[in-house]
Amino acid sequence: MTGPVQVTRTQALAWRMRRQLLEPVGATSAEDVVRRLTAIPAQSDVELAVRTRQHSSRPGEVREAVLDGRLLRTFAFRGAVHLLTPEEGGAYLVLRAAGRQWELPSWREYYRLAPEDWPDFRAAVRDALDDRPLTPDELGAALATRPRYEHLRPIFANEPWTLLKALAWQGDLAFGPSRDGLPTFQLLTRNPRWAGLPDLADAGPRVIVEYVQAYGPTTPAHLDYWFGAGLSAGRRRIQRWVQELGERLAPVVVDGAPALVLREDVDELTGTEPTSAVRLLPAYDQWVLGPGTADPQIVPPERRTEVSRGANLVVAGGVVVGTWSVRDEDVTVTVFPGAGRPASDALDEGIARLAACLDRPLHPTVTTAAG
Repeated sequence: MTGPVQVTRTQALAWRMRRQLLEPVGATSAEDVVRRLTAIPAQSDVELAVRTRQHSSRPGEVREAVLDGRLLRTFAFRGAVHLLTPEEGGAYLVLRAAGRQWELPSWREYYRLAPEDWPDFRAAVRDALDDRPLTPDELGAALATRPRYEHLRPIFANEPWTLLKALAWQGDLAFGPSRDGLPTFQLLTRNPRWAGLPDLADAGPRVIVEYVQAYGPTTPAHLDYWFGAGLSAGRRRIQRWVQELGERLAPVVVDGAPALVLREDVDELTGTEPTSAVRLLPAYDQWVLGPGTADPQIVPPERRTEVSRGANLVVAGGVVVGTWSVRDEDVTVTVFPGAGRPASDALDEGIARLAACLDRPLHPTVTTAAG
């Protein structure tokens, strides 16, 4: 009897770069890039994160996709703002809503909303947003015309975010276009592409498949990180969904460590050759946030703090080997000591791709970081 398929870490990372449209770069739209990565955090340079994965791109494409509804901007992983697709995004929201935080005693006491009050409250929010997008303050004022919600007006005016997150997770609203520098919120149902919230039992296995397709070979610990810590989905649920997928998931061994991929991807994975490709990615790129900055196969442990605090990333063969910064038309690449300078042709190609994405020429300087 043969055991699980054996692959090397360099093969696995090369395959993941292919899946994430980094090598080769994809010929696809902004929304297809987001769909492939499952989500992109708004704290990243979203345009650069998307454009570096597109063979041909133009400035403003991401913003246009948000404005015309091809992308959603809403609260998702860790309660932070992310870009999701309206067709698939509901599955991630329903996982986030599964914890029903708004029923906790602390929420009930602070907002003076019992669990049985939420259906009417949500309906009132949707009614208030029916005519046009509103700022949080405007939404609070509209709700305050109903005496039962008048106590919420100062909350919407000053610290509305926690309450807005719960409404977003339940599919009532998402970010609308900014107005005079202020965020607005609009009905999700105004988006003709919005597919709604699926049943939790259907959403769980589906999003695990999407994650493994983009971030495999992966492990149960990675799934717990992305869906447990990220969406509060609950470890038991995650384990159950993995079990339900059964033989759809195939075990592989990556440099001696057990991992999982989709069975349909095993042949492609084993046939992938390692790559020396270099990509200059923005801070908080999904390349590192998807598996987590604690993954030592991606981020050297001694550099985790630097990466977690927002350094721009130099990735060679899938591993973070340095950082970069741009000033005017000069780009400085700082390689970590011990990482080894990337191959000159690969580094040149990576810098050229960054220059194309930033729409300006770049003159490189390569240095080595202090030990």
